[in-house]
Amino acid sequence: MTIEKTPIDGLLILTPQIFGDDRGFFMEVYNADKFATLGLPTEFRQDNHSSSIQGVLRGIHFQLPPKPMGKLVRCTRGKIWDVAVDLRKDSPTYKQSFGIELSALNSKMLWIPEGFGHGFYSLTDCEVVYKCTNTYDKAGDGNVAWNDPELNVQWPVEGEPILSTRDQAAPLLKDLDLPF
Repeated sequence: MTIEKTPIDGLLILTPQIFGDDRGFFMEVYNADKFATLGLPTEFRQDNHSSSIQGVLRGIHFQLPPKPMGKLVRCTRGKIWDVAVDLRKDSPTYKQSFGIELSALNSKMLWIPEGFGHGFYSLTDCEVVYKCTNTYDKAGDGNVAWNDPELNVQWPVEGEPILSTRDQAAPLLKDLDLPF
């Protein structure tokens, strides 16, 4: 597995080694020993799997204390534009975002630490799987507007994205008091 740092501290791109032949392929997505060596979390408490049609934008979501959530995100079918936003007020990269194409073909994964917002835009029909360091807590479930001008996230959106009612009504960052 190769690890690439991003311009945002703690946010990493992981690319598994793929072993393939005419039968198909094999890749190791998670290995606690290797993750520990790399200083990454080794305990994941929940796995999520979502399916979206092309043009869906999900996010920007986050989980508040006492159950903040780190995520290891990968796309298993199709392709997405995956985005992480640093919401840690004491971070030198506060309010900065990073986006990357994740796809079933490139097999890249994005490690998103606690204190980040996360969202993705489906470039094609897709399926996304993510391992989470904590279990979902409805009381701590938060979001910020995907198009908040203060965050200036560069989405490759053509036309109007397909949004959930929740994401349509998401507040701006300036209207939130986040504890990160």
